[in-house]
Amino acid sequence: MGELILGAPVAGLVSKGRITPDDVLMLRRDVFKDGVVSRAEAEALFATDMSCKDKCAEWSEFFVEAISDYLVNQEAPQGYVSEENAAWLVRAISRDGVVDNRTEMELLVKVIEKAASAPDTLSAFALKQVAMAVIDGAGPLANGRKLTPGAIGEAETEMLRRVLYGFSSQGGMTISRAEAEVLFDLNDRTIEAANHPSWSELFVKAITCYLMATSGYRAPSREEAFARARWLDDTSVSVGGFCTRMFAGGLKNFMDAIGSSNGVEQAYADKNAAAAQESRITEQVSDEEARWLAGRIGRDGVLHENEKALLRYLKQESPHLHPELEPLLAKVA
Repeated sequence: MGELILGAPVAGLVSKGRITPDDVLMLRRDVFKDGVVSRAEAEALFATDMSCKDKCAEWSEFFVEAISDYLVNQEAPQGYVSEENAAWLVRAISRDGVVDNRTEMELLVKVIEKAASAPDTLSAFALKQVAMAVIDGAGPLANGRKLTPGAIGEAETEMLRRVLYGFSSQGGMTISRAEAEVLFDLNDRTIEAANHPSWSELFVKAITCYLMATSGYRAPSREEAFARARWLDDTSVSVGGFCTRMFAGGLKNFMDAIGSSNGVEQAYADKNAAAAQESRITEQVSDEEARWLAGRIGRDGVLHENEKALLRYLKQESPHLHPELEPLLAKVA
């Protein structure tokens, strides 16, 4: 759909400054029946969201659904959020590093939840929005809500959990250094507060996940996603032809194919062996990770409860703890 076709109905909404349930139905049925498929359409929706002050609840649901689907499923590579698209989203939803409103905060989290992979910077940015609400009472999560200054409540913990576990439905979870830094900063700022008990559990398990990568999961990078798309689009590689040859002689030929040294069975055996080796390596805390943790934990000279819980959990879960952590572990023996 071109900008000229799109312009009239959207301009009408902006001019009246109000969006009703009937307007949303019109947008779904007539304007975006095929979804948002271009950057111009996405930007038109952002302009509408910014310009219309009186918006029905149906608009927020539609806006989040339409823009998140565009970023994750329409922009290449499908299912992944690129660095460029992540930067565009941050510019669109924030001013001076603060997300404009709760609808756009929900959009940010929904994109992270939908994507198979997104840049670390995007999730770290989302985590910082929660931190601002907790520490400074600022940002969209603080608007219209009664927060306990300097304390992490159940609602804030749940929002943090949604951001961190955004990829868990895709088969695993990884925590980046950038995300771990935000969590430690938030823990440092709320050490003496009456935080909700769920925060301690989230903090301990998320930091342990960063240090040990216990799932062994590694989401494909943007480059890998593009490479995969190129392979599927490459007409010189006939996927259909390979399958046709495999099944041409019936079940016997199929069984012979997967039983051969270079067949599917061997490929899966090699993949599983590599995954097992990677898991054994990642479950050990590396030199760099140990130095980072030793520098971050107890940095004010006091070993606080969440930090003690983290060390105890690491001691329980890691098969080979780094020697640099032994002095800290001795304090929680």
